[in-house]
Amino acid sequence: MVTTTAPAVLAVNAGSSSLKCALFTHEAAPHAIARETFDGVTSACLPDLLDWVDRHSQQLTLASIGHRIVHGGSTFREPQLLTSAVVVTLRQLIPFAPNHLPDEIAVIEAFQRHYPGVTQIACFDTAFHAELPEYARRLPVPVTYDAEGVRRYGFHGLSYAFLLQELERIAGHDASRGRLIFAHLGNGSSLAAVHEGRSVDTTMAFTPIGGVVMSTRSGDLDPGVVTYLARREQLSADQLEHLLSHMSGLVGISGVSGDMRTLLARRDSDPGCRLAVAVYMYGIKKAIGALAAALGGLDVLVFSGGIGEHAADIRAGICDGLSFLGVVIEPELNSANSPVISAAGASVSVRVIATDEELMIARAVVRLLA
Repeated sequence: MVTTTAPAVLAVNAGSSSLKCALFTHEAAPHAIARETFDGVTSACLPDLLDWVDRHSQQLTLASIGHRIVHGGSTFREPQLLTSAVVVTLRQLIPFAPNHLPDEIAVIEAFQRHYPGVTQIACFDTAFHAELPEYARRLPVPVTYDAEGVRRYGFHGLSYAFLLQELERIAGHDASRGRLIFAHLGNGSSLAAVHEGRSVDTTMAFTPIGGVVMSTRSGDLDPGVVTYLARREQLSADQLEHLLSHMSGLVGISGVSGDMRTLLARRDSDPGCRLAVAVYMYGIKKAIGALAAALGGLDVLVFSGGIGEHAADIRAGICDGLSFLGVVIEPELNSANSPVISAAGASVSVRVIATDEELMIARAVVRLLA
């Protein structure tokens, strides 16, 4: 295999419905060399991912690999070298994220076998929310469970960290230290309230199932619904997990699809699709109101993620009725997916920022190895 002397960082982002990867220059300010997205579950995408890296490794030296890890529990608040001890701890955290961690560990181990001499580093989605105020992170369960780690963790942290840095770059330091709400809207959706550069609350809690309604995830439910379904259907814990993670949310409401593009295309003719879209927008609108209350006001609202960046109708529906907070958008700017979609004179700046979790992984890897 012929390589160059230029080292590269591989960023691996194993999501719930796709596997994204990107190669970056191994320098203080990494630049993208190549990107790829594989749609489907991680186990099915893994051979294609390894083949993609092999092909690109003929022109560069793979120096390090960074992984997005959904859950770091109470243990990991910073990126970590993936030693055998860290992998053991990740296995112990599987009950906290059974839909994500097994696949993510499988990817780590596949690269350990395929590239045994290459350093691997874990970057945790929960780290951004590690300093939530006690009253925000505490769940109303007995103290013994809290001591075991049953708490609000929050997710999409790599995305939020990127959006905070990008907001500072394009709008300045003062704007980035104001009262911010980030809306990461995609197959998995969540919102975070950020002030003075720190997360003060977020919609997801103990697992990525909670919060606003999502593509196939239920979001927040009356706990009585869960116990009712378990008794009525005689469901095990794993079966309940599957029901709430893969059969609920938008696909459960519409009975058709959890893909927002499909729902928008069919909502005029299909009442179920129309209702699913309405429930989604309504839930996010309520979450913005709640997070604005937690912040004591709002200065900047940022839309990101696949839906947040591209679905103008969804952004319009969410913002409709939020003028009492100072959220007023300009329809033409919104339809054009402009970087700033708020109306002239509006007290809240409403922005559309494309997130880049892979770049955040690369930056973290370079910083740690430096």
